[in-house]
Amino acid sequence: MLVERGLQAMNVELVSDAYAIAANYLRRSGAIADTLATNERLLEIIVKLLQHGEFNKIRLANKAIVRFEVQAEARAVA
Repeated sequence: MLVERGLQAMNVELVSDAYAIAANYLRRSGAIADTLATNERLLEIIVKLLQHGEFNKIRLANKAIVRFEVQAEARAVA
Protein backbone atom coordinates (compact mmCIF):
# COMPACT_ATOMS: atom_id res chain seq x y z
CA MET A 1 0.00 0.00 0.00
CA LEU A 2 1.27 3.48 -0.83
CA VAL A 3 0.57 6.45 1.42
CA GLU A 4 1.23 10.09 0.65
CA ARG A 5 3.68 11.68 3.10
CA GLY A 6 4.45 15.23 2.11
CA LEU A 7 5.12 15.17 -1.61
CA GLN A 8 6.48 11.64 -1.66
CA ALA A 9 4.63 8.34 -1.65
CA MET A 10 6.07 5.57 0.49
CA ASN A 11 5.44 1.91 0.92
CA VAL A 12 3.84 1.48 4.35
CA GLU A 13 4.43 -2.26 4.37
CA LEU A 14 8.16 -1.79 3.75
CA VAL A 15 8.46 0.79 6.53
CA SER A 16 6.41 -1.40 8.86
CA ASP A 17 8.53 -4.49 8.20
CA ALA A 18 11.82 -2.62 8.59
CA TYR A 19 10.57 -0.96 11.78
CA ALA A 20 9.48 -4.30 13.24
CA ILE A 21 12.88 -5.87 12.56
CA ALA A 22 14.87 -2.93 13.94
CA ALA A 23 12.61 -2.38 16.96
CA ASN A 24 12.70 -6.06 17.87
CA TYR A 25 16.51 -6.03 17.84
CA LEU A 26 16.73 -2.78 19.80
CA ARG A 27 14.22 -4.02 22.39
CA ARG A 28 16.15 -7.25 22.89
CA SER A 29 19.42 -5.33 23.24
CA GLY A 30 17.83 -2.97 25.77
CA ALA A 31 18.32 0.12 23.62
CA ILE A 32 14.57 0.91 23.61
CA ALA A 33 11.81 0.14 26.06
CA ASP A 34 9.78 -3.03 25.59
CA THR A 35 6.46 -1.31 24.92
CA LEU A 36 3.90 -1.27 22.15
CA ALA A 37 4.47 2.45 21.61
CA THR A 38 6.24 3.43 18.39
CA ASN A 39 9.71 4.87 18.85
CA GLU A 40 9.43 8.05 16.80
CA ARG A 41 13.20 8.48 16.46
CA LEU A 42 13.60 5.00 14.96
CA LEU A 43 10.64 5.53 12.63
CA GLU A 44 12.07 8.85 11.48
CA ILE A 45 15.43 7.23 10.70
CA ILE A 46 13.74 4.51 8.62
CA VAL A 47 11.63 7.03 6.69
CA LYS A 48 14.71 9.15 5.92
CA LEU A 49 16.62 6.11 4.69
CA LEU A 50 13.69 5.19 2.46
CA GLN A 51 13.52 8.72 1.11
CA HIS A 52 17.22 8.47 0.24
CA GLY A 53 16.62 5.40 -1.89
CA GLU A 54 16.96 2.33 0.32
CA PHE A 55 14.18 -0.12 -0.53
CA ASN A 56 15.42 -3.40 0.95
CA LYS A 57 13.74 -4.01 4.33
CA ILE A 58 16.72 -5.85 5.83
CA ARG A 59 19.19 -3.14 4.80
CA LEU A 60 16.72 -0.48 5.99
CA ALA A 61 16.48 -2.17 9.39
CA ASN A 62 20.24 -2.70 9.71
CA LYS A 63 21.12 0.86 8.73
CA ALA A 64 18.44 2.21 11.07
CA ILE A 65 19.82 0.16 13.96
CA VAL A 66 23.33 1.50 13.37
CA ARG A 67 22.15 5.11 13.12
CA PHE A 68 19.92 4.73 16.18
CA GLU A 69 22.78 3.31 18.25
CA VAL A 70 25.21 6.00 17.06
CA GLN A 71 22.71 8.72 17.99
CA ALA A 72 22.12 7.11 21.39
CA GLU A 73 25.88 6.98 22.06
CA ALA A 74 26.26 10.63 21.03
CA ARG A 75 23.45 11.65 23.40
CA ALA A 76 24.99 9.64 26.24
CA VAL A 77 28.34 11.39 25.79
CA ALA A 78 26.84 14.89 25.58
